[in-house]
Amino acid sequence: MAQGSPPRWRTSTRVLVWAAILSVSAVSNALVEVMDAGRHGEALAVWEPLVWEFSSLAPVLLTLPLLWWGCRRWPLHADTWKRRLPLYLLASVGWSLLHVAAMMLLRKGTYAVLGGHYEDAAGWLQRLGYEYLKDVRTFALFVALEHLAGWFGRRRQGEASLLAAPDVGPPVEPVERPHHFLVRKLGKEFLVATGDVEYAQAAGNYVNLRVRGHDYPLRITMAVLEGRLDPAVFLRPHRSWLVNRGHLRSIEPLDGGEALLHMGDGAKVPCSRRQLPLLRQALGG
Repeated sequence: MAQGSPPRWRTSTRVLVWAAILSVSAVSNALVEVMDAGRHGEALAVWEPLVWEFSSLAPVLLTLPLLWWGCRRWPLHADTWKRRLPLYLLASVGWSLLHVAAMMLLRKGTYAVLGGHYEDAAGWLQRLGYEYLKDVRTFALFVALEHLAGWFGRRRQGEASLLAAPDVGPPVEPVERPHHFLVRKLGKEFLVATGDVEYAQAAGNYVNLRVRGHDYPLRITMAVLEGRLDPAVFLRPHRSWLVNRGHLRSIEPLDGGEALLHMGDGAKVPCSRRQLPLLRQALGG
């Protein structure tokens, strides 16, 4: 990975933040359970509701990275949400089943270690239905927050598009070899010269264009983008990367025949063993 990738919270940091938030909620809920039991004249040890709450909390935290990965893998956009909504509903069922199974195992195991016996008054079907009604709301909340954060990040980061031929009159430039990209950021539009793109990295159905310390996602495949750019300027050191030779500073050979390309902004771009001789030939030419 290049050092110039767009800044994101690390998954571990995000999990720790959510762990702190949900732990406060779990402790509060446990204390409410104890106080409610006391009001009804029942004796309830504090450790029991704590076990209930944290046995439910732990599977949620453990599966959050998987949920975030799914949101990035199948993002919800204006043109995709209707098609992908059934997929998310199916995923919520699987997520709930995993949550309930792990929660019950944790409760039984913790009670056994503490010398007690956990008995669920509800049957499995009733428990699954009850928990799913809660889990689907939690699932929807995390999905909504993830997509909202992604949308806000894209608004701040901006998005790029290839300039198309104008509706009226001759094109300003050949569409096959664009001289500029149109960048949208925070409701404004900018023209970015193709020569200002330092490198590009494939990211699923997008390619991130690196320009003066910022990444602008362009909805295109790397193969199509390579065909549209000038091969005398942009080189393909790796199947997932294009680099502007004007921003390449040095080549660091690695064991096994690969190399790292040191770019002007300090990023390190991988170069495959197969592409390294071609890259050197192109630079020499």
